[in-house]
Amino acid sequence: MLGLAGIAQGLSFRFLDPSPEAPAAAVGTLVTGALDDPAALDEVAQGAAVVTYEWEGVPADSASHLVAKAHTVAPGIRALEVSQDRAAEKALFQSLGIPTATVANIDSRAELDAAVAAIGVPAVLKTRRGGYDGKGQHVLRAPADVDAAWAALGGVPLIYESFVAFRRELSIVAARAADGTTACWPVVENAHRDGILHVTRAPAPGWTPALQAAAERIGVGVLAALDFVGVGCVELFQTDDALVANELAPRVHNSGHWSIEGAQTSQFENHLRAILGRPLGSTASRGVSAMVNCLGSMPDTDAVLAIEGAHLHDYGKASRPGRKVGHVTLTAENDAALAPRLAALLAVIDG
Repeated sequence: MLGLAGIAQGLSFRFLDPSPEAPAAAVGTLVTGALDDPAALDEVAQGAAVVTYEWEGVPADSASHLVAKAHTVAPGIRALEVSQDRAAEKALFQSLGIPTATVANIDSRAELDAAVAAIGVPAVLKTRRGGYDGKGQHVLRAPADVDAAWAALGGVPLIYESFVAFRRELSIVAARAADGTTACWPVVENAHRDGILHVTRAPAPGWTPALQAAAERIGVGVLAALDFVGVGCVELFQTDDALVANELAPRVHNSGHWSIEGAQTSQFENHLRAILGRPLGSTASRGVSAMVNCLGSMPDTDAVLAIEGAHLHDYGKASRPGRKVGHVTLTAENDAALAPRLAALLAVIDG
């Protein structure tokens, strides 16, 4: 999707991916290789104006390798380092005065027992590194769950997080240029299924200027602290009286995919503008939107396109349970018009 946005700006791309069947090959030259292979990294970056990434699992050492060879990498290395370690991520939020869950770092069974006694249950035990879409996590609902949680995850650095009594899950996606200029898309509401994003509503129902301002203070503050260049996202919990930071995603984000059709400038176009030093585009929404992920397999194309305001994105990926193989964005002039379209789309996708 970055490549598709860039073609319209007259850009060309090389992509590095371990799979020779990576969908990015449709829009640029594909270098097949491991993300930590120095030769592959050198090949993909040769002659490039800038190197960027769209997954926080990219090894920070790979970015360091390219920087050492005088390549510009944006967003920078620190964003990778922080987002790849949940303890460092929470520490950054807390250093900026941003509310988070109560957390404890866990390196032993004794420390886990102490955290359960101090923080209580329910809570979530997570690996500090790795894990995505609900992986690398174990929910503890009672002290009796400790044995199973430790058996599942013990042996690597962990973090223990209290449950946040949230009303809904939100996210703020923001673009930041090298000169510190920022542009934020409207706050969105996210609904997950089995730990995987299922539906995003943009703007979040009940959106207010106060909610937007509160979310922007968090999102812009985090990006500024990282001297971030590009598009990033902070996932949030909304409680009865606050916004609580959950995770940082230093990249274009699934909850921002709606912006391709639903905003004046998409997150993909603005990411490219930012890392190339071009002016940022307007992030204002065009009416209201909903984005629904296609998980596992693609729905019937004709059934989707028969719904007014539907825009289908097929990633060209092989079907696999739980895999994001595409998404559909619905656009409408207001929430009343969007509701029946979303109901019809969910009936098609969820079958």
